[in-house]
Amino acid sequence: MLEKIRVPKLGPGRPRKKPDSVAADKAYSNGPCREYLRHRGIRHTIPEKTDSQAARLRKGSRGGRPPGFDEERYKKRNTIERAINRLKQHRAVATRYDKRRYVYLGTATAAALTIWLRT
Repeated sequence: MLEKIRVPKLGPGRPRKKPDSVAADKAYSNGPCREYLRHRGIRHTIPEKTDSQAARLRKGSRGGRPPGFDEERYKKRNTIERAINRLKQHRAVATRYDKRRYVYLGTATAAALTIWLRT
């Protein structure tokens, strides 16, 4: 019996949209978000809300086990988010008035250089 082999398209077409993993904040710690990520096979690092944790603990053994949380990955997410926020302090980077990609890349590079030189 012949099996159909899936070969990725190299030319025009839909690019790969599924990330390997997601790191999000507590706003996305609800059940449907976690279920969607699990269904698609995407690893996630999302801290549990305090009230959800208290409700789970109140249920005892019926509350289920706590969701997985990698603290080191979450710290890296925080570092990147703070760096992006510092870049956004530069108006041209935050608003993105530049039409062409290479002009915007130059603006972002100049902003990154000024941040780097000031620290």
